[in-house]
Amino acid sequence: MIDDIQVTVRFEKGATIIDMAGDVTTFAEEAINKAYQDASSNGAHNIVFNFRENDYINSAGIAILIGIVTEARKRDQRLLMAGLSGHFQKIFRMIGLTQYATLYPTLEDALATLGAAY
Repeated sequence: MIDDIQVTVRFEKGATIIDMAGDVTTFAEEAINKAYQDASSNGAHNIVFNFRENDYINSAGIAILIGIVTEARKRDQRLLMAGLSGHFQKIFRMIGLTQYATLYPTLEDALATLGAAY
């Protein structure tokens, strides 16, 4: 289904993790933005977007993420993105998202970095 995405928010090891299972497209906008707003309203400073269960991100999905990056910068939040395929890591680098959100191969790698910062 084109609108079949599950977005959950959880707290682990000093970070708020937003897990996404499904395609990141325009149909995911409401769920992703709500998860981000919920995390922010609960005082999140370190936010990890976990793409481990994601196979597809289109231009509308990238636009959603750019909007979140912009908002996170205003709120002085640290964004990390984990679990992206090599293809999407390359795209995120090409469009400049990596200037504002650090990419990690796995969620564990991202959390380990945060642990080292404490």
